[in-house]
Amino acid sequence: MKAEIIANISNIYAYTVIATAIVIGLGAFGTAIGFSILGGKFLESAARQPEMSSMLQTKMFIVAGFVDAVTMIGIGIMIWFSTASPFVAAVKDLVV
Repeated sequence: MKAEIIANISNIYAYTVIATAIVIGLGAFGTAIGFSILGGKFLESAARQPEMSSMLQTKMFIVAGFVDAVTMIGIGIMIWFSTASPFVAAVKDLVV
């Protein structure tokens, strides 16, 4: 019985590490694509209307912050799952 619980907890930690790697990798990939599209569109817009480039640059940085925020939220959630997994707590509650 105790060996089963330890095996279940170790499986939860192993799958959590795999899920964390996938979320961080896909988040970084998505952010890279988002920044490349954003930078390309900014350069196109600044080339077409150079007098608007300062206003466009401000808006570009705001959108860049939003693009980065989505990834940081995902990383924060995965760090929370890695350190204080609610799934492990649920398995431990089954024992008690």
